[in-house]
Amino acid sequence: MGPLAGLKVVEMAGIGPGPMCAMLLADLGATVLRIDRTTPSELGIQRDARFNLLLRSRKAIPLDLKRPDATALALRLIEKADALVEGFRPGVMERLGLGPEVCLARNPRLIYGRMTGWGQDGPLAQAAGHDINYIALTGALHAIGRAGGPPAVPLNLIGDFGGGALYLAFGIMCGCYEAARSGMGQVVDAAMVDGIASLMTSAYGMLAEGRWSQARGSNITDSGAPFYDVYICGDGQYISLGPIEAKFYAELLRRLEIDPATMPQQLDRARWPESRARIATVLLSRPRDAWCARLEGTDVCFAPVLTMEEAPRHPHHVARGTYVTVDGVVQPGPAPRFSRTVAEQPTPPCAPTASGVTAALSGWLDADEIATLRAAGTLPRA
Repeated sequence: MGPLAGLKVVEMAGIGPGPMCAMLLADLGATVLRIDRTTPSELGIQRDARFNLLLRSRKAIPLDLKRPDATALALRLIEKADALVEGFRPGVMERLGLGPEVCLARNPRLIYGRMTGWGQDGPLAQAAGHDINYIALTGALHAIGRAGGPPAVPLNLIGDFGGGALYLAFGIMCGCYEAARSGMGQVVDAAMVDGIASLMTSAYGMLAEGRWSQARGSNITDSGAPFYDVYICGDGQYISLGPIEAKFYAELLRRLEIDPATMPQQLDRARWPESRARIATVLLSRPRDAWCARLEGTDVCFAPVLTMEEAPRHPHHVARGTYVTVDGVVQPGPAPRFSRTVAEQPTPPCAPTASGVTAALSGWLDADEIATLRAAGTLPRA
């Protein structure tokens, strides 16, 4: 099921964007096999597998890649794959004997997806880092925050998942599309700094045009404008407003019962504090639910600011099935959606276990080969 049914991917266990990329592919039908460590990783935060949702929809096997026979097995699996996902520092896969040259020699059609923060080369290539560092170096972090305050940390959505996982998944699928015509594989160098910079393309265009101020909280979409911000309501809950277009802003004023003649012009930046104060005063007069009843579903570009516990219960998400419950855990469902090749519901995350090896390798190796590998100690005995 799903548009990627038939695509086979080997995933080298990692953290953050690599698993997210593998999850996206698996959610949409790809058969993804994760090669995991035989001992707990020192990287990232240790998690109960049931709640580590980035590991859903695929199976895993434990391999000690310091053993030559385990490396040989990994190569055997890579031979059968359309793509590989790895997120180590540059040079690690080469030292394991699983670098691009070796793998492409064994499987010339392989799309070898590499996920790093800084990229495969450059002066920072070997440095450790996390999302916050990558968004800092690209100008993204500096641009986010309120006027007079420090840069605001926007979770790890922009670097790990936006500039990382999504660009790696896109790069892998581009490579697979090209390989289907040329018969030749290639390496995808997906660096988070490159992906984040790409996400900032529009902002850089506005900066060059003189339409973007580098002072935080002074632009239309960074909380500077009174018509693109969050507001507190009478019950202490928040709502979001975003009527940038003039007709939508006029609709907002009408529904807030504010006479436009008494308000500054929408784009009069010098009087934005005055406009903000008027809107804020009105919104404080009612609780959030009252504003939802009046504004939701209209053209004022409105939504309540929901918590992660509230969001899955919102009628819009319920109607669309945006969130699903798997093994008792509420979580976002697969995205995007397809009209004909509909994705199946995700399966629960699983940790690599000795008893699960046979099921994990089904479709990759035959039963006799699995038994031989168990007997040799390459795979754990059940």
